[in-house]
Amino acid sequence: MARQRSIVRHDDDAHLAKLGHKAELKRHFSPLAMLGLAFAILNSWTALSASLSLALPSGGPTSVIWGLITAGICNMCLAASLAEFLSAYPTAGGQYHWVAMISWKKWVPLLSWITGWINVSGWIALVASGGLLGSQLIIGVISFMNPNYAPQRWHQFLIYIGYNLVAFLLNAFANNLLPHITKGAFTWSISGFVIISITLLACASPNYSTGSFVYTEFINTTNWPDGIAWLLGLLQAGLGLTGFDAVAHMVEEIPNPTVEGPRIMLACVAIGVFTGFIFLTCLLLVAGDVTNVIENAAGPLLAIFYNATGSKAGSICLLIFPLVCLLFATITIMTTSSRMTYAFARDGGLPASRFFAKVHSKQEMPLNALILTTALVVIFGCIFLGSSSAFNAIISASVVALGVSYAIPPAINCLRGRKMLPPRPFVLPGPLGWFCNLLGIAYVIVTTVLFLFPPALPVTGSNMNYCIVAFFIVIVISVFQWFVDGRKNYKGPQIELVGEDLADDGYQNRYPDKVDDGLVEAEGDGIGELNGHGIGELDERQEGRS
Repeated sequence: MARQRSIVRHDDDAHLAKLGHKAELKRHFSPLAMLGLAFAILNSWTALSASLSLALPSGGPTSVIWGLITAGICNMCLAASLAEFLSAYPTAGGQYHWVAMISWKKWVPLLSWITGWINVSGWIALVASGGLLGSQLIIGVISFMNPNYAPQRWHQFLIYIGYNLVAFLLNAFANNLLPHITKGAFTWSISGFVIISITLLACASPNYSTGSFVYTEFINTTNWPDGIAWLLGLLQAGLGLTGFDAVAHMVEEIPNPTVEGPRIMLACVAIGVFTGFIFLTCLLLVAGDVTNVIENAAGPLLAIFYNATGSKAGSICLLIFPLVCLLFATITIMTTSSRMTYAFARDGGLPASRFFAKVHSKQEMPLNALILTTALVVIFGCIFLGSSSAFNAIISASVVALGVSYAIPPAINCLRGRKMLPPRPFVLPGPLGWFCNLLGIAYVIVTTVLFLFPPALPVTGSNMNYCIVAFFIVIVISVFQWFVDGRKNYKGPQIELVGEDLADDGYQNRYPDKVDDGLVEAEGDGIGELNGHGIGELDERQEGRS
């Protein structure tokens, strides 16, 4: 059995070498452990319930329930679209690597660079969202137990720092324990979902809200037109279902990635929609006066728990489940964000890329990339101290950035006739592939515009959605870095090749003469590297030769 695992690992590492890199990370995540990580990141029922304040004022129950179904269908289409790419190119770079593989040769460096920067910034913002939701719930508990408590922004900021500090320490010094942590996170999350649902329904019986309230009640306190308000409420569902590309950025740490990766990606979205729909239905059935829920200082979730149980102690005990879930989420999101940062630095996409692409020899993980991620998350959290709408801004930034990075690869593939991917285990058949790609792209276009809107009118300096400011800063830094370094040195992901396996993948069709052309330089271990040439330059050399 050990010998079989060794052979499988060797094959996976050889495949990775063909896709661009030598294996440096330990493949110690089983498929179940990786599903646990992916679902811990989505943690849909937790994220959806903890962020009820986003949707209840913007459409009420109709936005909460049907917004989830709408976002679920669209995100499943996006996940299926990206699963094709993951099956073809299982590398931690994910979207920016896939873009480089299918783009027009002239635009490979720029499109890959843009996608990489958007994806890195989106994951850093998503790390921040875990601590934000957790700190918001804890502040709600304090307000719940002490009616005279006046919450200050710096209180929540310190709790936020605590969440991220715990996540950093576990990632930095307990890397070998992460598979066990992710399995535990999956078990804890599903257990919490079942226990809370049953407890709330049992305690509230028979005083339930009507079915018409749960599925048809519309509420709009934002001053936006009703249609716009409902669409703005999709932000809650978008948050609960985003981050499914985690498996792509962790794929170098699981066996048989071309098959297991797509399965896990689709499964975590499906489980998220299923658990989210049931849990949100249970919450709305026992919510009571929804106006009180929206305005309650303790937050919507704790207000619903108390209305159902009638016990402060019981409500707080139930809240422990989502609080721990959000800690697990922060840990696993930070893991994935550090791997994404490491992968992009490995291909020269960040300032001081060599430094951030180093893998710590003892811990077997990209420690420098982890430190960078944590430092930026702390800086990002400082928005708290100046804006009351920082919560919406940071969550909007994560959902929008990741959504855009999800749409770019299938958009390019559609523009090129959906013919750019090589043979692979997971394939969307013709009409279904076009449907999933186009619906996913349309969803991203609509939500990208809407999620930059302020959450309510009239717009003031304090309730402005500063997501657009965060994006502007990212764009300025990336453009500056492009002209300083990227334009000259970034050619897209580097490609390494294993000569004896070239015929097994799509590279031979794209680059039939790459070995004879002198671009591949043999190394002692049988792996060749493209002498610093990126994909786009290789295309140009091939075209010139032909």
